[in-house]
Amino acid sequence: MTVYAVNWCPDCWRAKKFLDAHGIEHTWVDIERNPEARGYVERVNHGMRSVPTVVFADGSLLVEPTSDELAAKLGTESEWRG
Repeated sequence: MTVYAVNWCPDCWRAKKFLDAHGIEHTWVDIERNPEARGYVERVNHGMRSVPTVVFADGSLLVEPTSDELAAKLGTESEWRG
């Protein structure tokens, strides 16, 4: 799983904390430091730099997901609010 994010984004950090709290391995990619990643995010989000953009191993993605949306996708508890 890859989380495309920026360091100043509270929603990005919430997603990271959620994944960490559930022991879910992921790669954090700062799109401000990685032009290729920034281009990918813009392509999949119709020109927008929407973060976090979370890409799963099956190729599916969630854009700006809530904790509940992450929990539903991953089959984890949704009570965590971090």
